[in-house]
Amino acid sequence: MNKVTISNNSNYKIDENMEAMINASDLNGPVPINEPERQYYFIKKARNYVDELAKELGRRPKACSIAFGCQMNARDSEKILGVLRCVGYDEAEDEKADFVIYNTCTVRDNADQRVYGRLGYAGSLKKKNPHMKIAVCGCMMQEEVAVEKIRKSYRQVDLIFGTHNLFKFAELLCYMFESDRMIIDIWKETTEIVEDLPIERKYPFKSGVNIMFGCNNFCTYCIVPYVRGRERSREPKDIIREIEHLAADGVKEVMLLGQNVNSYGQNLENPISFAQLLAEVCKVDGIERVRFMTPHPKDLSQELIDVIRDNPKVARHIHLPCQSGSTEILRRMNRKYTKESYLELATRIREQLPDVAITTDIIVGFPGETDKDVDDTIDLINKVKYDNAFTFIYSKRTGTPAASFENQVSEEDVKRNFDRVLKAVQENAHAQARKWTGTVQRVLIESINEQDESLVTGRMSNNTLVHFKGDKTRIGTFADVHLDECRGFYYMGTEVGGV
Repeated sequence: MNKVTISNNSNYKIDENMEAMINASDLNGPVPINEPERQYYFIKKARNYVDELAKELGRRPKACSIAFGCQMNARDSEKILGVLRCVGYDEAEDEKADFVIYNTCTVRDNADQRVYGRLGYAGSLKKKNPHMKIAVCGCMMQEEVAVEKIRKSYRQVDLIFGTHNLFKFAELLCYMFESDRMIIDIWKETTEIVEDLPIERKYPFKSGVNIMFGCNNFCTYCIVPYVRGRERSREPKDIIREIEHLAADGVKEVMLLGQNVNSYGQNLENPISFAQLLAEVCKVDGIERVRFMTPHPKDLSQELIDVIRDNPKVARHIHLPCQSGSTEILRRMNRKYTKESYLELATRIREQLPDVAITTDIIVGFPGETDKDVDDTIDLINKVKYDNAFTFIYSKRTGTPAASFENQVSEEDVKRNFDRVLKAVQENAHAQARKWTGTVQRVLIESINEQDESLVTGRMSNNTLVHFKGDKTRIGTFADVHLDECRGFYYMGTEVGGV
């Protein structure tokens, strides 16, 4: 869970042309049909409602957003915050605010339970603040059972919407102000992609960029295709234009986002591969580092490996989710690769990109998993030598095929095997991290160190954190850092030729 607040000293900067179009909207005329002009109309209308609320309160109303889940959700929350900032909300340090919005994740059941807990807390706050509004959006809201539970049990919620109509947030805000009932607006699917709307970036020097939406893979354990919909790719010219604007605004690092970036471009009228897009992004002046998340192993091409090898701007980090090292479990997961084909790909990456860190996702306790299957996973971990791994216990998601599979694994066996897998991951990750000791690495400085204000924290191209002497003026700049000492998953270093 990430709390994101709207700050008066934020990274929100509305484009002058966008502001002009918002101001030009005629609230006395018909509502525009086309997007994003329609949302500009509702942004202007929402400003009036927020101004009226400010007069009633005697101050600017405050908003807080709570984001759960993946990088896609984090980017969606930046869009939500951009609209809130644009219509006139100010910062809230916590949920004691006039508007609270929860952007939900539903990959695992514990994420759902955390949302319900936060809604209960927000409801108690609303009883003390009659002006308070509560909204819930995101992946969890694409599940009928979750929406119905909130509708019946959390009547304090004012607005519910999903993933497909996030771009309508300004419009939904207006409906919320105009109604005294709960507004529910859920789309089952969409082919629309609407960008060119306000965004509140969390960092001035780096940004996520959506290149596609949805997923066509239908892994049997995963709810994502059902809540994010089918794959839809943005036009490359629109992506490049957005990145050029980000570069002009001082952004040095971009992360290309999609549920499966390796599938990018296949559904475009003029198909283009992800590798080709990545090469074009590297040509944008001012962008010094390019990341991407997340590729699917079945689609990772030699062409992509070649582009990474030939473009030093591309971060030396590939997140390559394996989920299991058992070919039989992979088949039942519908992952569409075997242990052997995955290992061949990982080995090829290691040989051709020796400076690349490989990280992964692993699920323990998938229905029918045996100790032998877990042995195969540990064998894969030891052969690939992952730099890190996100290790999860299987979570049954209603609506997925695996939820009805027989041979659900006992809690005792899951716990025992999870510990075995985690031990193998940590041993390999520590060994991988140590191998860079004594080298000099290029680091993007991201923040002041949380434990020691005399230090700054930066991130290497391979995503490893480095702490070294510096001050806040260095945030957002690159530095060459000698890696003095490895401390588990991070380094203590010394800047070479430091300022």
